Amino acid sequence: SRSSETLQLSSVSAQIWRKREVVFYPTLWESVNRMNSVGWAFKEWAVVVDALKAGRQSIILRKGGVAERGGEFRVDHDRFWLFPTFEHQNAAELKPEAHETLTRLTREAPKDRTVPIDTLAEVERVWFVDDLERLHALDHLCIWSRASVEKRFAYGGKLGLYVIAVHTRVLEKPAVIADLPRYVGCRTWVDLDAPIAPPPAPPTTIRCAIADEVAAILAR
Repeated sequence: SRSSETLQLSSVSAQIWRKREVVFYPTLWESVNRMNSVGWAFKEWAVVVDALKAGRQSIILRKGGVAERGGEFRVDHDRFWLFPTFEHQNAAELKPEAHETLTRLTREAPKDRTVPIDTLAEVERVWFVDDLERLHALDHLCIWSRASVEKRFAYGGKLGLYVIAVHTRVLEKPAVIADLPRYVGCRTWVDLDAPIAPPPAPPTTIRCAIADEVAAILAR
């Protein structure tokens, strides 16, 4: 049955279906090196990165990019830098309250082929949600418009979206990296040329609150 189906294994993790929740197992290397530098990043619209950083959004919704391995998104890491992207950002896919931020970030986008990295996301729990009404119940936790969520839900013929509950940590000063040609494309994960040291961790109570809220909503 789907509840016991083992998903495709990657070199770093296993994901197992269990009542719609995807149980993520980080590698031993990641588990024992949580204070060490992080050398991978998750590509996301700059306006969404800004919302995650500021606490206006606390979940990541993902279907998978056309350049993903096998066309399927996988949670390859339990913590990662957020890599802000400016291509394809579209106000029509965002709630009206995010439009002003989108305009500002577009105006301030780097013109010198660099990327400012300052936000580390850490995964608390992951679900694959194939019920649109349950996704809409999480509307207050993201800046995506309802129409955008519905479009992403149905994209590619497979109904559903991954919901990733995260908390974020922010560097006092961004690490500015070169926007290399190999970072280009509709893929989620990129390996950075050099790892970046993370900021201090938040209290455990803060980390668990969002995951518990999402779990309670999806259990209704």
